[in-house]
Amino acid sequence: MKSEKETIYDYAAELKLLAFKEELECTLSLAAEENWNHLQFLTELLGKESARRRECRRRSRIRSAGFPQMKYLHELVMEDMPKEAQVILPELETLDFIRQGRNLVLYGNPGTGKTHIATALGIKACQQDFTVLFTSVPVLLTQIREAKSAKTLRTLQLRFEKYDLVICDEFGYVSCDKEGGELLFNHLSLRAGKKATIITTNLGSPDKSGGKFFNSIEN
Repeated sequence: MKSEKETIYDYAAELKLLAFKEELECTLSLAAEENWNHLQFLTELLGKESARRRECRRRSRIRSAGFPQMKYLHELVMEDMPKEAQVILPELETLDFIRQGRNLVLYGNPGTGKTHIATALGIKACQQDFTVLFTSVPVLLTQIREAKSAKTLRTLQLRFEKYDLVICDEFGYVSCDKEGGELLFNHLSLRAGKKATIITTNLGSPDKSGGKFFNSIEN
């Protein structure tokens, strides 16, 4: 006949309460030391289970986002960044632009930290329970064209619209034809005014290059 602990372990495994199972012994010891009542004991144990699940969800969101590298905001050397980035970064770190569905264009020469900033903001967003997609413009264009050819474009669009934040890296690194530009514009416009999008580009200031495209996306 199984002991009470063994039965609890079985129930925990069946219900996939992994932290509950792993933390039972130490929580029982702590409860005895602190003379907890039953409710205090359950609150502590379930709190550990909840914390574990939150962490698992965060890790899952980061994996699903498709980041090419793990980059964090604390790794940025402010003195090495363009002055414009130094000024705006504290505001971006609040992630209010995601909550407000605003778009962000990070422009500048290669090596100025655009992708690092975008990735770091995306990872922080995942850690704060936002859903994120990281993609490059060439990859996204290929997906759009393939979905259009397979008559599954609407399915791709619906999935694309749902992310709290989409990061489109490398706009302008590879030239695209008129059709490709229109496909990309129409796809990104699905999120306009509703969900946040970050675009990184080496084209320079939106006022000087690609202004019509960027202004349309930002609005």
